[in-house]
Amino acid sequence: MNNMTKGSGGRPPQNKFRLDKVDGKLAGVCSGIGNYFGMDPMIVRLIFVAGTLIGFGSFLLLYILIAVLAD
Repeated sequence: MNNMTKGSGGRPPQNKFRLDKVDGKLAGVCSGIGNYFGMDPMIVRLIFVAGTLIGFGSFLLLYILIAVLAD
């Protein structure tokens, strides 16, 4: 697929982590993580939801921390 990923809007993976506020839903954290690792942001969102439910909210705190520090 010539180094382009489907989930990142046809853009190649980035070398530096950034919030993706254009394609992001809430703060762009999951979309930014998806772009950084070259994977679909929906998979990252599902991981965060599952981690929040299973980990008693710990992933929600992690999400907020990333949103504040990476901005």
